[in-house]
Amino acid sequence: MWLVTGATGHVGNVLVRKLLERGEKVRALILPDECHESISGLNVDAFEGDVLNLDSVFESMRGIKGIFHLAGVISIMPGANPFVRKVNVEGTRNILHAAMESGIKKLIYTSSIHALQRVENGVIDETVPYDMDNPYGAYDRSKAEATLDVLNAARSGLEAVVTCPTGVIGPYDFRSSMMGAVIHDAAVSKPTLYVDGAYDFVDVRDVAAGLISAAENGKRGESYILSGQKITVRYLLETVREITGKNFFQMKIPFDFAKFAAVFTPLYYRLAHSTPRFTPYSLEVLQSNSNISHAKATRELGYAPRSVYESIKDTVKWFLDKE
Repeated sequence: MWLVTGATGHVGNVLVRKLLERGEKVRALILPDECHESISGLNVDAFEGDVLNLDSVFESMRGIKGIFHLAGVISIMPGANPFVRKVNVEGTRNILHAAMESGIKKLIYTSSIHALQRVENGVIDETVPYDMDNPYGAYDRSKAEATLDVLNAARSGLEAVVTCPTGVIGPYDFRSSMMGAVIHDAAVSKPTLYVDGAYDFVDVRDVAAGLISAAENGKRGESYILSGQKITVRYLLETVREITGKNFFQMKIPFDFAKFAAVFTPLYYRLAHSTPRFTPYSLEVLQSNSNISHAKATRELGYAPRSVYESIKDTVKWFLDKE
Protein backbone atom coordinates (compact mmCIF):
# COMPACT_ATOMS: atom_id res chain seq x y z
CA MET A 1 0.00 0.00 0.00
CA TRP A 2 1.17 3.52 -0.88
CA LEU A 3 0.75 6.48 1.45
CA VAL A 4 -0.12 9.74 -0.30
CA THR A 5 0.12 12.94 1.71
CA GLY A 6 -1.67 15.94 0.23
CA ALA A 7 -4.00 13.46 -1.45
CA THR A 8 -6.91 15.89 -1.83
CA GLY A 9 -4.84 18.49 -3.69
CA HIS A 10 -4.69 18.86 -7.46
CA VAL A 11 -1.65 16.66 -8.09
CA GLY A 12 -2.53 14.45 -5.12
CA ASN A 13 -6.00 13.42 -6.22
CA VAL A 14 -4.85 12.73 -9.78
CA LEU A 15 -1.96 10.64 -8.45
CA VAL A 16 -4.40 8.66 -6.29
CA ARG A 17 -6.56 8.01 -9.37
CA LYS A 18 -3.59 6.78 -11.40
CA LEU A 19 -2.36 4.51 -8.62
CA LEU A 20 -5.83 2.97 -8.26
CA GLU A 21 -6.04 2.48 -12.04
CA ARG A 22 -2.83 0.43 -11.77
CA GLY A 23 -4.36 -1.79 -9.11
CA GLU A 24 -2.38 -0.26 -6.25
CA LYS A 25 -3.79 0.15 -2.76
CA VAL A 26 -3.68 3.72 -1.47
CA ARG A 27 -3.85 5.29 1.96
CA ALA A 28 -4.61 9.01 1.86
CA LEU A 29 -3.37 11.17 4.72
CA ILE A 30 -6.11 13.77 5.18
CA LEU A 31 -6.36 16.62 7.62
CA PRO A 32 -9.27 16.46 10.08
CA ASP A 33 -12.23 18.43 8.65
CA GLU A 34 -10.52 18.67 5.25
CA CYS A 35 -12.84 18.63 2.22
CA HIS A 36 -12.77 15.17 0.60
CA GLU A 37 -14.59 16.11 -2.63
CA SER A 38 -11.60 15.47 -4.89
CA ILE A 39 -11.27 11.83 -3.80
CA SER A 40 -14.91 11.17 -2.96
CA GLY A 41 -16.03 7.76 -4.22
CA LEU A 42 -12.48 6.52 -4.75
CA ASN A 43 -11.47 3.27 -3.09
CA VAL A 44 -8.86 4.69 -0.72
CA ASP A 45 -8.01 4.11 2.91
CA ALA A 46 -8.69 7.61 4.26
CA PHE A 47 -6.52 8.27 7.30
CA GLU A 48 -7.07 11.40 9.35
CA GLY A 49 -3.80 12.92 10.41
CA ASP A 50 -1.44 15.84 10.08
CA VAL A 51 2.18 15.95 8.93
CA LEU A 52 2.83 18.26 11.89
CA ASN A 53 1.70 15.55 14.31
CA LEU A 54 4.52 13.01 14.49
CA ASP A 55 2.38 10.38 16.24
CA SER A 56 -0.23 10.45 13.48
CA VAL A 57 2.53 10.35 10.85
CA PHE A 58 3.97 7.18 12.41
CA GLU A 59 0.48 5.66 12.61
CA SER A 60 -0.23 6.46 8.95
CA MET A 61 2.82 4.45 7.89
CA ARG A 62 1.70 1.13 9.33
CA GLY A 63 1.68 -1.46 6.53
CA ILE A 64 3.01 1.05 3.97
CA LYS A 65 5.60 0.14 1.33
CA GLY A 66 6.25 3.65 0.06
CA ILE A 67 5.29 7.30 0.34
CA PHE A 68 4.38 10.02 -2.10
CA HIS A 69 4.85 13.17 -0.02
CA LEU A 70 2.92 16.07 -1.56
CA ALA A 71 1.41 17.78 1.48
CA GLY A 72 2.39 21.43 1.66
CA VAL A 73 1.24 25.02 1.69
CA ILE A 74 1.60 27.22 -1.39
CA SER A 75 1.81 30.98 -1.06
CA ILE A 76 2.54 33.76 -3.55
CA MET A 77 2.16 36.49 -0.93
CA PRO A 78 5.18 38.62 0.01
CA GLY A 79 6.95 38.61 3.35
CA ALA A 80 7.77 35.91 5.87
CA ASN A 81 5.20 33.21 6.50
CA PRO A 82 6.02 30.99 9.49
CA PHE A 83 3.11 28.64 8.78
CA VAL A 84 4.34 27.94 5.23
CA ARG A 85 7.75 27.02 6.55
CA LYS A 86 6.31 24.98 9.42
CA VAL A 87 4.19 22.77 7.17
CA ASN A 88 6.62 22.51 4.28
CA VAL A 89 9.80 22.03 6.29
CA GLU A 90 8.83 20.67 9.70
CA GLY A 91 6.12 18.49 8.16
CA THR A 92 8.60 17.03 5.71
CA ARG A 93 11.09 16.37 8.51
CA ASN A 94 8.39 14.45 10.38
CA ILE A 95 7.72 12.36 7.26
CA LEU A 96 11.43 11.66 6.81
CA HIS A 97 11.97 10.75 10.46
CA ALA A 98 9.01 8.38 10.54
CA ALA A 99 9.91 6.85 7.16
CA MET A 100 13.45 6.05 8.25
CA GLU A 101 12.33 4.70 11.62
CA SER A 102 9.59 2.62 9.98
CA GLY A 103 11.83 1.10 7.32
CA ILE A 104 9.88 2.54 4.40
CA LYS A 105 11.33 1.30 1.12
CA LYS A 106 10.67 4.33 -1.10
CA LEU A 107 9.83 8.02 -0.71
CA ILE A 108 8.98 10.32 -3.61
CA TYR A 109 9.02 13.98 -2.63
CA THR A 110 7.20 16.57 -4.72
CA SER A 111 9.31 19.69 -4.55
CA SER A 112 8.91 22.63 -6.95
CA ILE A 113 10.76 24.30 -9.78
CA HIS A 114 10.67 27.39 -7.54
CA ALA A 115 12.95 25.68 -5.04
CA LEU A 116 15.77 26.07 -7.55
CA GLN A 117 18.00 29.10 -7.73
CA ARG A 118 16.80 31.67 -10.24
CA VAL A 119 18.75 31.55 -13.49
CA GLU A 120 18.50 34.66 -15.66
CA ASN A 121 19.72 33.13 -18.92
CA GLY A 122 20.16 29.70 -20.45
CA VAL A 123 18.37 26.44 -19.75
CA ILE A 124 17.18 25.47 -16.28
CA ASP A 125 17.90 21.82 -15.47
CA GLU A 126 18.84 19.62 -12.52
CA THR A 127 22.35 21.08 -12.32
CA VAL A 128 20.87 24.28 -10.88
CA PRO A 129 21.20 24.23 -7.06
CA TYR A 130 18.37 24.50 -4.57
CA ASP A 131 18.30 27.95 -2.98
CA MET A 132 17.34 28.29 0.70
CA ASP A 133 18.13 32.04 0.49
CA ASN A 134 15.85 32.71 -2.45
CA PRO A 135 14.68 36.35 -2.07
CA TYR A 136 11.42 35.90 -3.98
CA GLY A 137 9.14 34.20 -1.47
CA ALA A 138 8.69 32.15 1.68
CA TYR A 139 7.27 29.26 -0.35
CA ASP A 140 10.38 29.00 -2.53
CA ARG A 141 12.70 29.04 0.45
CA SER A 142 10.65 26.47 2.36
CA LYS A 143 10.56 24.05 -0.57
CA ALA A 144 14.32 24.41 -1.07
CA GLU A 145 15.00 23.75 2.62
CA ALA A 146 12.69 20.73 2.67
CA THR A 147 14.21 19.38 -0.53
CA LEU A 148 17.72 19.57 0.90
CA ASP A 149 16.46 17.65 3.95
CA VAL A 150 15.12 14.93 1.64
CA LEU A 151 18.44 14.72 -0.21
CA ASN A 152 20.31 14.50 3.11
CA ALA A 153 18.03 11.63 4.13
CA ALA A 154 18.83 9.92 0.82
CA ARG A 155 22.54 10.21 1.58
CA SER A 156 21.79 8.56 4.93
CA GLY A 157 20.22 5.56 3.20
CA LEU A 158 16.55 6.43 2.60
CA GLU A 159 15.42 5.48 -0.92
CA ALA A 160 14.26 9.02 -1.62
CA VAL A 161 13.75 10.70 -4.99
CA VAL A 162 12.82 14.35 -5.65
CA THR A 163 10.58 15.66 -8.41
CA CYS A 164 10.17 19.33 -9.39
CA PRO A 165 7.01 20.16 -11.37
CA THR A 166 6.58 23.49 -13.11
CA GLY A 167 3.20 25.29 -13.37
CA VAL A 168 0.56 22.58 -13.03
CA ILE A 169 -2.71 22.81 -14.97
CA GLY A 170 -5.27 20.21 -15.96
CA PRO A 171 -8.56 18.56 -15.05
CA TYR A 172 -9.63 17.49 -11.54
CA ASP A 173 -8.76 20.98 -10.26
CA PHE A 174 -11.37 20.86 -7.51
CA ARG A 175 -9.89 23.73 -5.50
CA SER A 176 -9.40 25.96 -8.53
CA SER A 177 -5.69 26.69 -8.54
CA MET A 178 -4.50 30.13 -9.60
CA MET A 179 -4.06 29.20 -13.26
CA GLY A 180 -7.08 26.93 -13.08
CA ALA A 181 -9.16 29.94 -12.06
CA VAL A 182 -7.80 31.90 -15.04
CA ILE A 183 -8.77 29.08 -17.41
CA HIS A 184 -12.18 28.67 -15.77
CA ASP A 185 -13.01 32.38 -15.96
CA ALA A 186 -12.02 32.52 -19.63
CA ALA A 187 -14.01 29.34 -20.36
CA VAL A 188 -17.20 30.91 -18.94
CA SER A 189 -16.46 34.18 -20.77
CA LYS A 190 -15.72 36.33 -17.75
CA PRO A 191 -13.85 39.58 -18.46
CA THR A 192 -10.16 38.86 -18.01
CA LEU A 193 -7.23 41.12 -17.18
CA TYR A 194 -3.73 39.86 -17.92
CA VAL A 195 -0.13 40.98 -18.12
CA ASP A 196 2.57 40.16 -20.62
CA GLY A 197 4.55 37.16 -19.58
CA ALA A 198 5.17 33.47 -20.11
CA TYR A 199 5.76 30.37 -18.10
CA ASP A 200 6.21 26.61 -18.41
CA PHE A 201 2.98 24.75 -17.80
CA VAL A 202 2.59 20.99 -17.40
CA ASP A 203 -0.44 18.71 -17.29
CA VAL A 204 -1.33 17.37 -13.85
CA ARG A 205 -1.79 13.89 -15.32
CA ASP A 206 1.75 13.94 -16.68
CA VAL A 207 3.10 15.06 -13.30
CA ALA A 208 1.28 12.18 -11.60
CA ALA A 209 2.66 9.74 -14.16
CA GLY A 210 6.12 11.24 -13.59
CA LEU A 211 5.82 10.65 -9.85
CA ILE A 212 4.96 7.00 -10.42
CA SER A 213 7.85 6.64 -12.87
CA ALA A 214 10.15 8.22 -10.28
CA ALA A 215 9.03 5.59 -7.77
CA GLU A 216 9.77 2.81 -10.25
CA ASN A 217 12.86 4.10 -12.04
CA GLY A 218 14.20 7.10 -10.15
CA LYS A 219 17.65 6.88 -8.61
CA ARG A 220 18.13 7.48 -4.91
CA GLY A 221 19.13 11.06 -4.12
CA GLU A 222 18.38 12.32 -7.63
CA SER A 223 16.09 15.16 -8.69
CA TYR A 224 13.89 15.17 -11.79
CA ILE A 225 12.26 18.24 -13.33
CA LEU A 226 8.72 17.54 -14.57
CA SER A 227 8.13 20.40 -16.98
CA GLY A 228 5.88 20.83 -19.98
CA GLN A 229 5.82 23.66 -22.48
CA LYS A 230 6.53 27.38 -22.25
CA ILE A 231 3.57 29.52 -23.35
CA THR A 232 2.46 33.11 -22.93
CA VAL A 233 -0.58 34.13 -20.93
CA ARG A 234 -1.98 35.58 -24.15
CA TYR A 235 -1.63 32.20 -25.88
CA LEU A 236 -3.42 30.49 -23.01
CA LEU A 237 -6.38 32.89 -23.18
CA GLU A 238 -6.59 32.74 -26.97
CA THR A 239 -6.50 28.94 -26.82
CA VAL A 240 -9.44 28.91 -24.41
CA ARG A 241 -11.35 31.26 -26.75
CA GLU A 242 -10.59 28.97 -29.71
CA ILE A 243 -11.72 25.86 -27.80
CA THR A 244 -15.01 27.35 -26.55
CA GLY A 245 -15.73 29.36 -29.68
CA LYS A 246 -16.82 32.24 -27.45
CA ASN A 247 -15.33 35.70 -27.33
CA PHE A 248 -14.77 37.42 -24.01
CA PHE A 249 -13.36 40.74 -22.94
CA GLN A 250 -9.59 40.72 -22.51
CA MET A 251 -7.44 43.61 -21.39
CA LYS A 252 -3.67 43.62 -21.24
CA ILE A 253 -2.37 45.59 -18.27
CA PRO A 254 0.95 47.37 -18.86
CA PHE A 255 3.56 45.55 -16.83
CA ASP A 256 4.87 48.66 -15.11
CA PHE A 257 1.35 49.53 -13.95
CA ALA A 258 0.76 45.94 -12.78
CA LYS A 259 4.03 46.03 -10.88
CA PHE A 260 3.01 49.27 -9.15
CA ALA A 261 -0.48 47.95 -8.32
CA ALA A 262 0.99 44.70 -6.99
CA VAL A 263 2.55 46.64 -4.14
CA PHE A 264 -0.98 47.16 -2.78
CA THR A 265 -2.84 44.01 -3.90
CA PRO A 266 -1.55 41.75 -1.09
CA LEU A 267 -3.36 43.94 1.45
CA TYR A 268 -6.55 43.68 -0.59
CA TYR A 269 -6.28 39.89 -0.83
CA ARG A 270 -5.78 39.65 2.93
CA LEU A 271 -8.76 41.89 3.72
CA ALA A 272 -11.02 40.25 1.13
CA HIS A 273 -9.88 36.70 2.02
CA SER A 274 -9.65 36.01 -1.71
CA THR A 275 -7.20 33.92 -3.71
CA PRO A 276 -4.21 36.03 -4.76
CA ARG A 277 -3.40 36.46 -8.46
CA PHE A 278 -1.48 39.67 -9.00
CA THR A 279 1.30 39.93 -6.45
CA PRO A 280 4.96 40.92 -6.82
CA TYR A 281 5.78 37.21 -6.74
CA SER A 282 3.40 36.16 -9.52
CA LEU A 283 4.57 39.00 -11.75
CA GLU A 284 8.20 38.06 -11.14
CA VAL A 285 7.45 34.46 -12.15
CA LEU A 286 5.84 35.55 -15.44
CA GLN A 287 8.90 37.64 -16.30
CA SER A 288 11.47 35.08 -15.13
CA ASN A 289 13.46 32.66 -17.25
CA SER A 290 11.17 29.71 -17.95
CA ASN A 291 13.35 27.81 -20.41
CA ILE A 292 13.10 24.62 -18.40
CA SER A 293 14.35 21.20 -19.50
CA HIS A 294 12.81 17.81 -18.65
CA ALA A 295 15.46 15.94 -20.64
CA LYS A 296 16.74 14.05 -17.60
CA ALA A 297 13.24 12.86 -16.63
CA THR A 298 12.60 11.81 -20.22
CA ARG A 299 15.90 9.96 -20.40
CA GLU A 300 15.75 8.19 -17.03
CA LEU A 301 12.02 7.98 -16.28
CA GLY A 302 10.46 7.78 -19.74
CA TYR A 303 8.66 11.04 -18.98
CA ALA A 304 6.72 12.35 -21.99
CA PRO A 305 4.37 15.29 -21.33
CA ARG A 306 1.47 15.91 -23.67
CA SER A 307 0.91 19.15 -25.59
CA VAL A 308 -0.23 22.15 -23.59
CA TYR A 309 -3.11 22.59 -26.07
CA GLU A 310 -4.50 19.21 -25.06
CA SER A 311 -4.11 20.13 -21.39
CA ILE A 312 -6.00 23.40 -21.83
CA LYS A 313 -8.72 21.69 -23.87
CA ASP A 314 -9.28 18.98 -21.25
CA THR A 315 -9.20 21.54 -18.43
CA VAL A 316 -11.84 23.67 -20.13
CA LYS A 317 -14.04 20.62 -20.68
CA TRP A 318 -13.66 19.53 -17.05
CA PHE A 319 -14.59 22.95 -15.69
CA LEU A 320 -17.57 23.33 -18.04
CA ASP A 321 -18.87 19.83 -17.27
CA LYS A 322 -18.72 20.75 -13.60
CA GLU A 323 -20.75 23.95 -14.02
